[in-house]
Amino acid sequence: MDMIVPDGDNFRIQGRITIDNAHTVLTEGLKLFVRDGLVVDLSQLEEVDSSAVSLVLEWLREAQRNQRKLSFTHLPDNLKSLATLYSVLDLIQPAEAG
Repeated sequence: MDMIVPDGDNFRIQGRITIDNAHTVLTEGLKLFVRDGLVVDLSQLEEVDSSAVSLVLEWLREAQRNQRKLSFTHLPDNLKSLATLYSVLDLIQPAEAG
C-alpha cells in the first residue's frame, strides 16, 4: 500500500508514485502542508513514473503560493533521472541531511 507517513514535523513517502495513484498522493500530501520548512523524505519511494515529477513540482508550486519553503531528501535515482530528462532537477532542491 502506498503511504504518506508523518515523521515528526515532516513526512515521508513509502511505496510508489505512478499515474494510478498520483492524484491521491498529491491531495493527501497537500493536507500536511501546515508549516514552513517542511521536508519530504523520499528514501522509501520504490517506484515512480513521470507523474511523480509532476506531483513534486505541484507541491513546490503550492508551497510557493502559500509562501512556504518545501524541500526533499533522499531523491531516488529513478526520480532524479526523470527530473533530469525533463530539465527540472534544479527545481527540486534536496534538503541538507542531518
